[in-house]
Amino acid sequence: MGLNVPGLITLLGFYAVVLATGIWASRRAKAKVTTGTVTEVTLLGGRTIGMAVGIFTMTATWIGGGFILGVAETVYTPGKGLVWAMLPVQCFVTFIIAGSVFTKPMRERSYVTVMDPFQIKYGKVVATLMIIPNIASDIIYFGCVLLALGGTISSILNLPFVYSVVISAAVSIIYTLLGGFYSVAYTDVIQLVFIFAALWLLVPFVFVNPTPLDISITAFNHTYQPPWIGEIQTQDIGKWLDEFLVVSLGGLASQCLHQRILSSSSVARAQVTCFAAAVMNVILGVPSILIGAVAASTDWNQTDYGAPSPYDRGEAYGILPICLQYLTPQFVSVIGIAAVAAAVMSSADSCLISATSMFSSNIYKNIRKQASDREMQWVIRISIVVVGVVGTALPFLTNSIIGLLILWADVGYCVIFPHLVCVVFCPFANGYGGAMGYFLGILLRCLCGEPTIGLPAAIHFPGGETVDGVYIQRAPVRTVAMLVTLICVLFFSYIFEQLFHRDVLPKRWDILKVSHATTPPPRLEQASSDTNGQMETMMSASDTGHLERPQVEESTKL
Repeated sequence: MGLNVPGLITLLGFYAVVLATGIWASRRAKAKVTTGTVTEVTLLGGRTIGMAVGIFTMTATWIGGGFILGVAETVYTPGKGLVWAMLPVQCFVTFIIAGSVFTKPMRERSYVTVMDPFQIKYGKVVATLMIIPNIASDIIYFGCVLLALGGTISSILNLPFVYSVVISAAVSIIYTLLGGFYSVAYTDVIQLVFIFAALWLLVPFVFVNPTPLDISITAFNHTYQPPWIGEIQTQDIGKWLDEFLVVSLGGLASQCLHQRILSSSSVARAQVTCFAAAVMNVILGVPSILIGAVAASTDWNQTDYGAPSPYDRGEAYGILPICLQYLTPQFVSVIGIAAVAAAVMSSADSCLISATSMFSSNIYKNIRKQASDREMQWVIRISIVVVGVVGTALPFLTNSIIGLLILWADVGYCVIFPHLVCVVFCPFANGYGGAMGYFLGILLRCLCGEPTIGLPAAIHFPGGETVDGVYIQRAPVRTVAMLVTLICVLFFSYIFEQLFHRDVLPKRWDILKVSHATTPPPRLEQASSDTNGQMETMMSASDTGHLERPQVEESTKL
């Protein structure tokens, strides 16, 4: 089968619309520089993102190619099914908790990134250790969504996988370079509208195809494969709970999430944005579930795809584009390509600006405090390109979308989430506890193993089994690692605080300056009314290893 020229033209046309929107948004961003610094406008849109645009960009960030294809893959895959395809519900939980618990303290203190409270509580050195895995998780997610799009385009357009991935990555990198967060937010509006319309348009065409059986029958009966509803075996309860919490709570540590919270013009708008996005994620997860169910109800030998089935060929990760190609008319499959492309672009650009924000604001700015806006602008641009290139390489290393998603959330859940809880809500959390929790938590997680990246398990928890020479954990090992990290942070923070405050250890040994630790800074919009004494106190805290907040204030004041 040759290249699908009409489909390619449609896809390029969609890319042109997105790129034009990004260019328009970049001009709007330049106009906003008059009301804020270049860095502030680039990373947070000048904190002037309205509610409507905020809801669109928040939702579009989560409805990525990994979300759409990953849910369909899980529902279709024998041995898993709907009970394991919990991404829509997991994202719902993430947004509800974010809006109820984290939005108010984060937005009121006007942080620039999610890592700002880490630098305030832990100091620059320890906080930098946390930033590295957070940036890595964004790169992993970037690769995940590109894998989703590459599989779709190569299946339907017969365009080589490498071209599909590279072209898509290049477009997202270009418009993110041009306009920063403004381009990301406004292109998300276009992309989400198209995703919503296209996905719900595709479902009826899949259902009217005569080849698949009634999904209400195959949901509970073994026909071509086990029921697509799926089941949770007793020995898998711990694993199921673990995966549910990994995504639900791990997403709370994402810079992509907090960047949209911090870009909102007020706390109330940020909260409404989170709650609305929670509902939208569930609605947009339904089409993928239905398509996965249809795929599980299809005798593929009766289609042009032929035997063996996609699962037996190792192509379950691309089940949604396969359904579009073989169960719908050609023009419908072309619309499906654009829908997945829109989903991928909305998540890919978010990862680019997220990782760039943390590097430029929390690493580079602390190394070169005197860096000008022009210098920071170039740092941001170079960072976007580097993150994009590294993330583009990941799709060529693995073909499991859901595996990359779990690995992305794993980093946030086991490493970042417990620390985020401590630095935002625990008054006595400090760098000693943070460092101990960081190293012990990562050590335990590595010893538990991770088949996704070929890491063998050194600790075998009860209930696991060996499959093809690889020990598969059935216990909730990620939750265990997360809880160990949380307990270590609280325990060692309290111990070291008492040791230095009670002079059990001499204060000259206090290299992280626990005795100088400060509480979270006041709301930055009110910084101009702070007394000189308060500013001197904050500068003193900075000199002892903690974040130098005056620089952050200058770049984030409304």
